[in-house]
Amino acid sequence: MFSAYFGMLKNFAQVYSILFIVNVLVSTFVILFDKKKPISTLLWVMAINFLPVIGIILYIFIGQDISKSRIFDGKSKADEILSKEADKQLEEIENEEFEFSNPRTKNHVDMIEMFNRAENEILHTNNKIKIFTDGKEKFAELFKDLREAKHTIYVQYYIFKSDELSTEFMNILKQKAQEGLDVYLLVDGMGVRKMKLRDRDALRAAGVKFAIFFPGIIIKINTHINYRNHRKIVVIDKRIGYVGGFNVGDEYVSKGPMGYWRDTHLRIIGPAVNGLAWRFFMDFKFASKDYTKGFTTEIFPEIEDGIDVNIVTSGPDTKADSVRNGYEKLITSARKELYIQTPYFVPDEGLLKAIKVAALSGVKVHIMFPAKRDHVFVHWASLSFLGELLKWGARVYQYEDGFLHTKIVISDDYLSSVGTANFDIRSFELNFEVNAFVYDEEVNRKLKEDFKKDLEHCREITPEIYKNRSKLTKVRESFSRLLSPLL
Repeated sequence: MFSAYFGMLKNFAQVYSILFIVNVLVSTFVILFDKKKPISTLLWVMAINFLPVIGIILYIFIGQDISKSRIFDGKSKADEILSKEADKQLEEIENEEFEFSNPRTKNHVDMIEMFNRAENEILHTNNKIKIFTDGKEKFAELFKDLREAKHTIYVQYYIFKSDELSTEFMNILKQKAQEGLDVYLLVDGMGVRKMKLRDRDALRAAGVKFAIFFPGIIIKINTHINYRNHRKIVVIDKRIGYVGGFNVGDEYVSKGPMGYWRDTHLRIIGPAVNGLAWRFFMDFKFASKDYTKGFTTEIFPEIEDGIDVNIVTSGPDTKADSVRNGYEKLITSARKELYIQTPYFVPDEGLLKAIKVAALSGVKVHIMFPAKRDHVFVHWASLSFLGELLKWGARVYQYEDGFLHTKIVISDDYLSSVGTANFDIRSFELNFEVNAFVYDEEVNRKLKEDFKKDLEHCREITPEIYKNRSKLTKVRESFSRLLSPLL
């Protein structure tokens, strides 16, 4: 009996010694070679050492960085082209020669110059914008535009499934390709997992140029949870553009387990479509190792009472976290009211402090997030941050009519942002995102009206309700918030 006991101890000691050596080696690699922020490095070292085996598995799937040289390859060539136009615009703005669609936009030159200097993302004047908040309406209009396309179709989504909605979408793309149009489809390597192989083959056979962004080593298995291309862009004939939160799948037209799907998407006509087209061009080139055929920018006719728009992108391929910085500008620019809608609220310390300062300065801060959760740790971390903001005077609402997926920031009565970036660290630093920053009273008013309509389906989280949450919920929040830099 004792010999068996000591044998077990000996085996345990041997296994523990091996695990200890492996943990030390992996931790050393993370500290010395994986150039993360100090807080992320510390958390990964803790996870690896306090969660033997599990910590290493998590690091393999969500902790690895990629070689940025791969991402930047070819992007510098595009930047050379874009920088000339950007430099020209900066010079015109500084010499007060630039013609804005609306004189009020001049009050926000600091934000325009920030986007311009960071990534050569110019201000596009004279645009028209239509807002969609319902998936059925958005896809009905999109499919109509696609059927009427004459020359080129660029389509980029994070998720593209094989189901009823996507079948109609793919049939249109195949038909247009067979008509002789240049049709391109780009899908993220994680978001393509539920797209059947036969559908991919059918698209290619019909002449659709199909590419996958960061595909997995094995089909339908991808070890890179980070660095996903979260952008949703459609450009038709380089004259109509779509950008926003809807992906392609039946749940996005409210036919999934989450119930009604509340999201926001924009249809843009005007020069801002060039910004979307350039972004697609660079992403497709990276994924396919080939340029889109005959890529050129378009000159749009003058639009009366047009709208000023910045198309802003961020991700590991950018010098600055431009979408995140744009959100901070919207927050610090607010003098009266600030509205935020997001499925995930995990801000960095700078954004959290900016919202606190805004609330203390008398700005009425309203934040809406979903009651339903599709990522439990992110949901609990969100509750922790939102609960903290309640103490500073912010008002927080849980949307209960299905799932809230919209990504909106509205500042006072003129500035707004609609796009793909959630209000979380993952969107700011790890994902490839694109947002439209809009300078316009009417768009701002319409987005604000939609927010207020959503309040009819919300439960407000008051300081009293938050204070009386269960002890288990408090433990979940604390643990999830600790992990927030990794979420």
